[in-house]
Amino acid sequence: MYIGMQGGIHDDTELEVLAQLGVVNIDESPAKAWTEWTTGMMVERRDRCDKYGISLEMMHLPLSGRVAVEGTRHARGDDVSPAGAIWLGPSEERDRLIDQACEVIRMAGEAGLRGMNYNITVLGHMRTESDTGRGGVPVSTFEFDKLDQSFGEFEGGAADEDTMWERIEHWLQRVIPVAEEYKVQMACHPSDPGIGVGNAFRGVARPLGMPEGFKKFIDLYDSPYNGLNFCQGCMSEALENPAEEIFDVIRYFGERKKIFNVHFRNIKGGLNNFVEVFPDEGDIDMLQALRTYKEVGYEYMIMPDHVPHISGEAPYQVGFAYTFGYIHALMQAVEQGTGN
Repeated sequence: MYIGMQGGIHDDTELEVLAQLGVVNIDESPAKAWTEWTTGMMVERRDRCDKYGISLEMMHLPLSGRVAVEGTRHARGDDVSPAGAIWLGPSEERDRLIDQACEVIRMAGEAGLRGMNYNITVLGHMRTESDTGRGGVPVSTFEFDKLDQSFGEFEGGAADEDTMWERIEHWLQRVIPVAEEYKVQMACHPSDPGIGVGNAFRGVARPLGMPEGFKKFIDLYDSPYNGLNFCQGCMSEALENPAEEIFDVIRYFGERKKIFNVHFRNIKGGLNNFVEVFPDEGDIDMLQALRTYKEVGYEYMIMPDHVPHISGEAPYQVGFAYTFGYIHALMQAVEQGTGN
């Protein structure tokens, strides 16, 4: 396993900085509309990264659904993604967009990418009012009891767990054969956050917010190309006692070789009541987590995610630089067998 990074690359200076920080494997999210992607574009972006000794391993398919509650933190524009129709009911638009996704998977294989990261969610990221953390840094929070229940049923229609599983299976039956043909790992990210088995918000279930849901997911289409963008933060958010339970969750999916990428972040709290924090101060023993990934033979990227923005001129960049250094140190400890 090795350190990685996700996000959009805006200029060559960003690539230079990543190389200087020792981050030479990335998952990129191009700003260009995904319906306009081509194999040539992907090859060009790989070649650009190669000049700095960086491997472009994966790209993000922008398939997120609507924002659950307008104005919430980490909405990140999910409400403007037309690809969210893939997770709604049967329609010509859904099938057209799935066909487009299959074309992008084909392009990724032809361009030599290892995999594609994506989300399955009708309602995107859900958060409640932000709080302040260490040193006054803004931190993201979620308390299910504080969600505004007055919005009513989702405008696109209610979808219970059985309905969601029908849609998920339809997706897998269409795209995984293409992924197998072109040898592209399809890495599904959890719905953020999970809200409990059998629960729904605005009439929409979130089965892929819970570890139990992903156990069913990997069995629904058993393929070496159907797996997880394993967000350790999301999986922790879905547990009653993440400090003790997260390691067995890592083992379950890691031993089955279903972890294709890792979002390495920490939280305080657990199911339906948590806050996102710096990786060194949460409830999860991050050193033990890395040891567990090594134990199960995980061999791909370990990347920061949802890092709090540190005060100053470059809050995002400084926060991530801090976390890159933290992960480097943990990895050295794991490889050398040191640390408690």
